[in-house]
Amino acid sequence: MMAEKKKKRVVFKVFAPDAQKVVLAGSFNKWSQDSDAMKKDETGTWKKTKMLPKGTYEYKFIVDGEWTCDPNCGDVVCDDQGAENNQIVV
Repeated sequence: MMAEKKKKRVVFKVFAPDAQKVVLAGSFNKWSQDSDAMKKDETGTWKKTKMLPKGTYEYKFIVDGEWTCDPNCGDVVCDDQGAENNQIVV
């Protein structure tokens, strides 16, 4: 019997108190610009929790339509277009 893939809870957050809309986009959701909308708390921090299987993922935040790297993530990689993305290992 094969063990089912374990998924890990990963919390993405970004401080953007003036933003109207923040979306999480990454290799885990095929860089979708609408499938992972984030929620803002009272401090102005936007959060999204994802359950991800083990692996390495690239991601960015889309803050009011602008693709933005995660200022809290020091792991930055360049994609094949030369743009910078954040990288997370789960």
